[in-house]
Amino acid sequence: MDSRVSAHRDDARSPDLAAFESRLGYVFRDRALLDTALRHASSAYETPGTESNERLEFLGDAVMDLAAGHLLYDAHPTWQEGDLTRAAQQLVDRPAFAALARKLELGPHLRLGATEQLSGGQDKDSILANAMEAVVGAIYLDGGLEATVELVRRFHADALRQGAPRTEGDVKTRFNEAVMAVRGEFPRYELDRDSGVDGDDARFTATARVGEESWGTGSGRTKRAAEFAAATEGLKRLEREVDGHE
Repeated sequence: MDSRVSAHRDDARSPDLAAFESRLGYVFRDRALLDTALRHASSAYETPGTESNERLEFLGDAVMDLAAGHLLYDAHPTWQEGDLTRAAQQLVDRPAFAALARKLELGPHLRLGATEQLSGGQDKDSILANAMEAVVGAIYLDGGLEATVELVRRFHADALRQGAPRTEGDVKTRFNEAVMAVRGEFPRYELDRDSGVDGDDARFTATARVGEESWGTGSGRTKRAAEFAAATEGLKRLEREVDGHE
């Protein structure tokens, strides 16, 4: 019998977290890692001496990229780089992490500060996604890369099966290609603002420009997210222009 399963039965683990581990399909050797993964910065701020999940979130994001890339590479030997990149982005972007957190019913287990509790933080996509990334980071530290790979394999089986359809291009790719087709040049993305605040969902603001003209501005937690938001606005504008000429 797996020693972790045995330990799960014998020690005095929290029933709530034990249920979460059961849904997750992974039992922690070091429960403190899971506790930290579920502790939002607002809770750590109100409880001196405790650590927030932000460092684990950073690690989980990087490890998930590697695990998803590895599995997609093995599962789809005929796919080219663009196909693999688009599929990986859909597995590791914020909506995917938030959806997985909801599937695992992670929200009720979050440690939140008083203000976040009152504002419904346990149901916010940004907080759920960050915590899910942190849980992945905790699994990696507790059980290694193979445990993380198994997590991806278990929850993203459809995307990893042989014969799975290629993923449609992401919004930034679609916008870039559409602008090239209409204007004969690719847009460029300029960083307008960086608040410098880690964990700020609108830390970065970027503008998509075609020539000297601004086509869309967007904000996000990362530079990539801000560029995607700007591309989304640019694509909406382009679609309106095309519709107006029909």
